[in-house]
Amino acid sequence: MSDSHPALIDAFIQRWAASGAAERANYQLFLAELCDVLEVPRPDPQVADDAQNAYVFEKPTPLPHGATGRIDLYKRGCFVLEAKQGSDAWDADQKPGFLKKPGSSPPRRRGTATRGTATWDTAMERAREQAQSYARNLPPTELSAAGSGGGRPPLLIVVDVGATLELYSEFTRTGGAYLAFPDPQHHRLTLEDLRDPDVRALLATVWTDPLRLDPAQRSARVTRTIAGQLAALARSLEASHPPDDVAHFLMRCLFTMFAEDVGLLPNRSFTQLLADLRHDVASFPPMIEHLWRTMDTGGFSVILRTQIPRFNGDLFADATALPLD
Repeated sequence: MSDSHPALIDAFIQRWAASGAAERANYQLFLAELCDVLEVPRPDPQVADDAQNAYVFEKPTPLPHGATGRIDLYKRGCFVLEAKQGSDAWDADQKPGFLKKPGSSPPRRRGTATRGTATWDTAMERAREQAQSYARNLPPTELSAAGSGGGRPPLLIVVDVGATLELYSEFTRTGGAYLAFPDPQHHRLTLEDLRDPDVRALLATVWTDPLRLDPAQRSARVTRTIAGQLAALARSLEASHPPDDVAHFLMRCLFTMFAEDVGLLPNRSFTQLLADLRHDVASFPPMIEHLWRTMDTGGFSVILRTQIPRFNGDLFADATALPLD
């Protein structure tokens, strides 16, 4: 993601941080300018043939009992977006019913609700439910035109204009519940977060290729990458050592990493040891062998400087560590 336009980002944040009133007054302009910040195309004008309206504001969609809803912003195969407009808390002289101080500015409209209140939380959750309802009720013709095997949009976006964007995902695209993405602690992004190129890259992917965010696909890509690296490492070691010795050595390395990850060894203890040994590769075999012998019996490790449990199963009965460059 380009970081060549900080002035545009600053201007966008400053311009919209003070927004208020009803979402209908602001959301289309806000989202169009957000697209500029993300370096993605703006939505298209609607045309008479609704089958061609793949990326538009106010996309009509049928609802139960013959009603018709309108999606605030829709992109086929990508997302359904529902917009709200919150506001910050009132100043004392801005509250309705209070006499204004001489020279004070007129009161701002509050929009949906005051941010940080239970009413605002409820409004945002209702917006998510509304967006989910739209996604689930998209007609079959829309789903079949979505590409990538068809199905509902993988993402919902709930926007509080000028403040936050919340992401929800359902990557099976079969009508299940949309859950906070990537998790409940990190699904809400603020305008200030847009200063981070990684956040802008994430949102640009939401707009352009959301299936790349599917954890299953990302895990598969990472697994393929790691498998390729391990294969290359194994081939380089097999040039000097028997394949069985290489396989068992790599297995001991991987299990030691696993033991650290699940807390059987102190956090980052093996990781830090490897980092230190990069500058003293000659010490790698004797230090790792000493650690593995202690893991085989249990006891105090002079390498990690702590008591460690016994790892049974004979994986470390042979503690041979191959020399590395």
